[in-house]
Amino acid sequence: MNPLSRSLRYAALLHFSAVSIFADTSLTIYNQNFGVVRDTVPLDLQQGENRLRFTDTTAHAEPDSVILRDPSGKTKLTILEQNYRADPISEARLLSLHEGKEIEFFVREQNKPDRIVKGKIIRSGYVPHNAQAMQRYGQIYYQNQMAMAYGGGGANQPIIEVDGQLQFSLPGLPRFPALADDTILKPTLDWRLHSDQAGKLDAELSYVTGGMSWDASYNVISPEKSDELDLTGWVTMDNQSGKEFRDAKIQLVAGDVAKIVDPRMDGNMHVANKSMLGAMKANAPMPPQVTEKSFDEYHLYTLPLATTLHDRETKQVEFVRASEVKSKRIYVYDGLYIDPNQWRGQSLTYLRTREDFGNESNTKVWVMREFKNSEQNKLGMALPRGRVRFYRRDDDNGRLQFVGEDLIDHTPKDEFIRVNTGNAFDLVGERRRTDFKVDSSNHWLDETFEIKVRNHKKEPVEIRVVEHLFRWVNWEIRQPSIPFTKKDAQTIEYRVPLKPDEEKTLTYTVHYTW
Repeated sequence: MNPLSRSLRYAALLHFSAVSIFADTSLTIYNQNFGVVRDTVPLDLQQGENRLRFTDTTAHAEPDSVILRDPSGKTKLTILEQNYRADPISEARLLSLHEGKEIEFFVREQNKPDRIVKGKIIRSGYVPHNAQAMQRYGQIYYQNQMAMAYGGGGANQPIIEVDGQLQFSLPGLPRFPALADDTILKPTLDWRLHSDQAGKLDAELSYVTGGMSWDASYNVISPEKSDELDLTGWVTMDNQSGKEFRDAKIQLVAGDVAKIVDPRMDGNMHVANKSMLGAMKANAPMPPQVTEKSFDEYHLYTLPLATTLHDRETKQVEFVRASEVKSKRIYVYDGLYIDPNQWRGQSLTYLRTREDFGNESNTKVWVMREFKNSEQNKLGMALPRGRVRFYRRDDDNGRLQFVGEDLIDHTPKDEFIRVNTGNAFDLVGERRRTDFKVDSSNHWLDETFEIKVRNHKKEPVEIRVVEHLFRWVNWEIRQPSIPFTKKDAQTIEYRVPLKPDEEKTLTYTVHYTW
């Protein structure tokens, strides 16, 4: 390389050593503990090789997901080498950089003059890897390292030599020399970058990062004497990425996106709107609305306004509001109880003819709430998975009373939503087996049940009695006391109307063959 080329390259290295100014940040957050970050990075490049440092990535970036490109397609950018560092300077980090060296410590003690002592850093106590990084290398290695760092190994305790004696604590506030060129203040990407031409451009930087998540929740209110609901949906975003996103355009993806998860790692990798005019006066000004659209096999929700998402911040945004949503209250008695601990690991062939299998029952009647997610019902949007909290207004004083909660899965429009809000206090079920006959040599079994349901309410109700024909797939119902409906291959349902303070009994015999 001739001297002129070398000097030009050195000038480029100095000019592009730090790039941290960017605009038009956007985020796509997935409800699986990761997100995609897109930054616009202004670059002034020389033709050929350039060196630059981007100092504003997250602390949980996936370096091999980085894409740096000219969105206009005019300049071809090639990353020749990339280094990702997520160990910003801290007191512990600086102590580790000065292990084996002597530094000054500022000592302030009560009723004594301030003084400076010198100490040699034998061990800094710096733990260089976080839990997520350590798990990447296997559970045993992770456990050993974490035990050393945070348990009996004591590797997180500094050892300082002062006046020829060792102590397991800092003698005072450490004072360090000036920072070296290779130290960083934020998580950083260092690039050797090749450009096919010189010039200025706004490059697009994209990468996948952990430490970001969102989830949905819903509050549902109904009056005391009506089954029409008012529904409000919130989305909660959680940023634990180690980076602040200022005035970012945020989108949320709902759905089960395939993402490879290391099985050795702990934890789970755990709005939508057309205008809800029924919730507002027709002439009222509409606030900015979250918009929703199908995207690939998922649903994409776009927040209407740019927003700042601070590191370690949880932010809520309302994404749906609807009034006068028609619903039904359903009472379900599912009396069968099978203790999973008692029968775990047993084959169906073994359990099929056991008289003591499936003989237990419960007495609780479930309270279910069902409504259709349709435009005709003031909804009609894809509702993300989330918690639904139900409140009912008390007619005596108008106060809201919490009456139960449940979880819903991702629900497309025009599908029914049914949630369990708890057990009915004034409804009781009772289930008992009255007869059991088996003939194993001829491959048949008869089982007879008697089910009683009681209504202690002051108003009439209908209870849906659900029975599971769990012993085998070939069955026939004989002598049912009232008609039933076959729900699936091994489930039937009875509809039992009850007047106030009424009890009814139903019976049936199921004949199994195999």
